[in-house]
Amino acid sequence: MDNKTAIISCSNACLDYFEYDYDIKIFRSMVHLGDEDYLDYLDISADDFYKRLEEDKSIFPSTSFMPVGKMVEIYEQLIKEGYTKAIVITISKEMSGIFNAALVASNEVEELEVKIFDSKTLAYPQAKMALVASEMIQEGRDITEVMDELLYIRDNNKMYFAVNTLTYLVKNGRLSGASGFIGNALKLKPVLTIDDGKVETVEKIRTFKKAVEHVLDLYFEETKGLSVEPFIIHANNPETRDYIISRLQENNSTLDNIFTMPLTAVVGAHAGPKTIGLGYYIKK
Repeated sequence: MDNKTAIISCSNACLDYFEYDYDIKIFRSMVHLGDEDYLDYLDISADDFYKRLEEDKSIFPSTSFMPVGKMVEIYEQLIKEGYTKAIVITISKEMSGIFNAALVASNEVEELEVKIFDSKTLAYPQAKMALVASEMIQEGRDITEVMDELLYIRDNNKMYFAVNTLTYLVKNGRLSGASGFIGNALKLKPVLTIDDGKVETVEKIRTFKKAVEHVLDLYFEETKGLSVEPFIIHANNPETRDYIISRLQENNSTLDNIFTMPLTAVVGAHAGPKTIGLGYYIKK
């Protein structure tokens, strides 16, 4: 077992909501609610965060990633623990400055060889990359093999999501071409995807219910005849999650264990409450 290579990810992978035995370090982002600041997950869980947004509609959340100095401290701690290499798997660099900050921080440490990998996504696919990389390192595989596997996962996952309100994505500047959604268009419930690391609009839809149906249609159409691992992510929307599970199982009776996870606060701050995502990873 090669314990000299560390795996690091960021809050946006939502790894706190998984059970795993690896020691994955997390570059933890901050959530800002009014005058209050919270470290993602440690100070505020997904459930508490969405509850706060429901209770006080005047609060608009924002986020900030870990300062470079703190990242340097994590790298230095790894050196003390005997690590010589680290792979950092970040949220898409099109969505956040974490990739660049991790790169700047890596230039401050000489005894640690750091590779920064842009997942070009977030949530489940990003978490899968960190977990698979950890497993491969534990098996003693070399970094080149790990990086090849990360590229495979990056090129073979797709996610569609329906948002209940565009306000969060537009205000936080996370939606490409947001200028097309000014005024009444904010009332739309479009279907979105992540394409080459950016949040893009697939279809402009009037109701959330129809948007969810369109997400399902896209999933069924694209996964036909493929061996896939489906996943559902949601921002405090268990009802729609359960509905999607039932539709997936109706379509494929062999699906008994569909992975579902909440969107952590730092992702939910941009997606908004009730957001639902359905995605798939194409198995080798």
